[in-house]
Amino acid sequence: MKSKRFEVLSQRPVNQDGYVKEWVEEGFIAMESPQDPKPSLVIEGGRIVELDGKHREDFDLIDTFIANYGIVLDGAQQAMSKDSKEIANMMLTPSVPREEIVKICKSITPAKMLEVVCSMNVVEMMQCMQKMRARRTMANQAHVTNVNDNPVQIAADAAEGALRGFAEEETTVAVARYAPLNAISLLVGSQCGRPGVLTQCSLEEATELELGMRGFTAYAETISVYGTEDVFTDGDDTPWSKGFLASAYASRGLKMRFTSGTGSEVQMGQAEGKSMLYLEIRCLYITKGAGVQGIQNGSVSCIGIPAAVPSGIRAVLAENLVAAMLDLECASSNDQTFSHSDLRRTARTLMQFAPGTDFICSGYSSTPNYDNMFAGSNWDAEDYDDWTVIQRDLKVNGGLIPAREEEVVEVRNKAARALQALFKSLGLPPITDQEVEAATYANGSKDMPPRDKVADIKAAQDLLNRGVTGVDFVKGLAKEGHTDVAQSVLSLLKQKITGDYLQTSAIFDRDFNVISAINNRNDYQGVGTGYRVEGEDWERIKDIPNAIDPRDI
Repeated sequence: MKSKRFEVLSQRPVNQDGYVKEWVEEGFIAMESPQDPKPSLVIEGGRIVELDGKHREDFDLIDTFIANYGIVLDGAQQAMSKDSKEIANMMLTPSVPREEIVKICKSITPAKMLEVVCSMNVVEMMQCMQKMRARRTMANQAHVTNVNDNPVQIAADAAEGALRGFAEEETTVAVARYAPLNAISLLVGSQCGRPGVLTQCSLEEATELELGMRGFTAYAETISVYGTEDVFTDGDDTPWSKGFLASAYASRGLKMRFTSGTGSEVQMGQAEGKSMLYLEIRCLYITKGAGVQGIQNGSVSCIGIPAAVPSGIRAVLAENLVAAMLDLECASSNDQTFSHSDLRRTARTLMQFAPGTDFICSGYSSTPNYDNMFAGSNWDAEDYDDWTVIQRDLKVNGGLIPAREEEVVEVRNKAARALQALFKSLGLPPITDQEVEAATYANGSKDMPPRDKVADIKAAQDLLNRGVTGVDFVKGLAKEGHTDVAQSVLSLLKQKITGDYLQTSAIFDRDFNVISAINNRNDYQGVGTGYRVEGEDWERIKDIPNAIDPRDI
């Protein structure tokens, strides 16, 4: 006989997920591996000669980079002498300023940082994240993709996403040569929804940099760093080559952040028996040492690995917290889908959603997941109402605002028509009125008429060959009568010259004022301080379309 109870339980979505017991030797352990190093730091002649139990002559390239660039030596011995729980309690104590914690954290070693966060449970980590995130006001980021690389649909979805509150939007491609058209569509669509939204196109690094320099995009984040030397060198990279790439972006006024996350080294079979969190902390020290303003982390595309082992989702929160402790912008993933269970995916997000991070999602899918070319997201367009209702329930700002159907239809139509006009001006394959109409009301690519993909791909390559830049987009939009969109694109281009949005955690408001950790510094110091959902923010968040006004009954 079989238990009927267990028969029912076996069919639950959570039991369709995969789970793995810890395997220390291969790195299948989220936190607190017995093979993680113990904290130590020896400085001689202004130079680190011992780091977490290793002498300089035994350093690998990551140890060398961190020792040379990733640790502030001034005050390091004093910081290392503090008990790890004391540092954790300083974070938990509201009256201890964030700046004091950051100063300590910049001077401790990766193994010491690991000890600090491993001493906390998830509730304590959430309390610390509320205090330690760099920017006072949280935000959100969207994926804008579709399986057909349909540019009209991308523009319409980008406009809707911008209207709904996303401060950044990211696209990628099903076919690599479509990239220029996807980038243009995202740029134009986003500025129709809300001026000031930052956009990027995720590609291989050389193409991504070229599009940024030409003015097709405004930021980048898919510059990956890893926690073991073997993984780095397998990709023909080093921390120094990534630092050089970061400098290339900065020299052209482009915001960028690195990407890393627990589980990547295990996934590539080269974890050296260390815990996933320890290796991710090394990535964060590389990021800080390279002078990069921020990081996309939270396991990201490797989420299935930490999610399969004990304490794995706790480790994901811990890596987000470490990014904040090092004073980095934290785009805290909640990205790739990892579970069949709605309860589990919500619990995974709540730990960033409730305390707030710089970007709660670095990949909320603005389309149905069948159109998400980033392998599907933890949240998609069909969850918009759930997200905004949860914000309302908890009086929390999750970076989105409710939107009404007529507003969405209007901005989707505006974006499709602006792109239609720009394609005409640039001599690209025409966008028909039928496509504009379909994109205005579409949910996904199943609702869109097909395009001539061969013609689009040839035109995309020709666009690059002709040396087209963002200035040509401005001219084309203005020539065709879309002057407000042209002005927004021009304002983005101007920002690359001033460089103000290279500051940590920088985003724009609709008037292109920079909001960053410099002028919007997190000032949480206990009850009643820091960011509070109130005033206009609260009025927008609670005004969901399907709420009944009892006075009308």
